[in-house]
Amino acid sequence: VQLQASGGGLVQPGGSLRLSCTASGGVFSMSAQGWYRQAPGKQRELVAYISSGGNTNYADSAKDRFTISRDYAKNTVYLQMTSLKPEDTGVYYCKLSYDIRDYWGQGTLVTVSS
Repeated sequence: VQLQASGGGLVQPGGSLRLSCTASGGVFSMSAQGWYRQAPGKQRELVAYISSGGNTNYADSAKDRFTISRDYAKNTVYLQMTSLKPEDTGVYYCKLSYDIRDYWGQGTLVTVSS
């Protein structure tokens, strides 16, 4: 399984971005997916998660602003981010969990700054 993340960039506070993560390997429809953020000098933390059954979970900081979704036809998981804040800055990683294994994408940098 390989994951390719994209969509990061520089955005002003209050702006929006949509991150994408496309998976290869044929297990996407049977897996759970998540987005994690690693801010400078901090540990990687969960931002949003969607189970194989479609249940979602968000970090408190992401609730009401971020939405995780997926497209089975494209083997892609998305993170729609709105009302971005400077504290949302970091490298965003996607993760796919299937069976007992986790697979990580390479990360995409989001910078929220004026």
